[in-house]
Amino acid sequence: MQTPALDIDHLCKSYDGSAAVKEISLAIAPGEIFGLLGPNGAGKSTTINMVSGVTRIDNGAVRIFGHDNQTDYRITRCLTGVMHQEIVIDNFFTIDKALKMHAGYYGLRDDPTWRQLLIERLGLGPHLHKVMFKLSGGLKRRFMIAKAMIHKPRLLILDEPTAGVDIELRHSLWEFVREINQRGTTVLLTTHYLEEAEQMCGRIAIMNQGEVVALDSTRNLLRQLGGRQVEVNLAQPLTAVPTELAHFRPVLADDGNLLRCALDETDTAIALLARLTGLGLKVRDLETRPPNLEDVFLRLTGSHHHGH
Repeated sequence: MQTPALDIDHLCKSYDGSAAVKEISLAIAPGEIFGLLGPNGAGKSTTINMVSGVTRIDNGAVRIFGHDNQTDYRITRCLTGVMHQEIVIDNFFTIDKALKMHAGYYGLRDDPTWRQLLIERLGLGPHLHKVMFKLSGGLKRRFMIAKAMIHKPRLLILDEPTAGVDIELRHSLWEFVREINQRGTTVLLTTHYLEEAEQMCGRIAIMNQGEVVALDSTRNLLRQLGGRQVEVNLAQPLTAVPTELAHFRPVLADDGNLLRCALDETDTAIALLARLTGLGLKVRDLETRPPNLEDVFLRLTGSHHHGH
């Protein structure tokens, strides 16, 4: 059995007596791109902060390539690169200076070739001589990714790396993540963009209220939903879903104007339409499509997820 890149074992954390993370366990194999998803407040960032050593662990253990992050923290810090969700930057240095110095924090010499590659791939070239607070939000995020990778970590943790980043940069960023993943870096990613997780991650854990409510390959999670999804646009908004529709596992969205239903193998869209009309609901239009991660997410967390 290969040593996991990250092994989270019965991890717990409470703040003022209320549990933020409740005994979660999961292991990520070397070379994976693994997604950690969940609604706001599910415990994702707390988990990542415990893994990266920023937040004290109440109970449980975190091992990075077999090293305990409490007792071998010097080793685990060097093995891990973390880009936190909050923008944390140093306003005294230019990008260039900060990147040159940063490897030193890990006891490593600056590697100009690697540094140049990061600068190039993250589009930081034209901005090297700017100090941090002069950068736009998107550029600050790009700089934070470069900083997280400057010491060539074997495990890269990206907490909402593309929040507030324009589409073009998101695509180039993912290309780059795939590239370093192909070079052997294991990636743990949290994201709000479910289509992003669907395309990037081989396996996904979904957290809700401090617990892992699903952990499987992306393909299996999508398969669990079976059948197709139907989006029904209603002429009048609903405040609650009629119990007569329970069979179709309905979820209301878009302020009650949209009804998402699941068809199993034996159902047809016509049968669903007949049921809706029988209930006196006026349907504006109806669209069927294969299930996606957003459907899985809604079913498992019951939270209405606002995609961006």
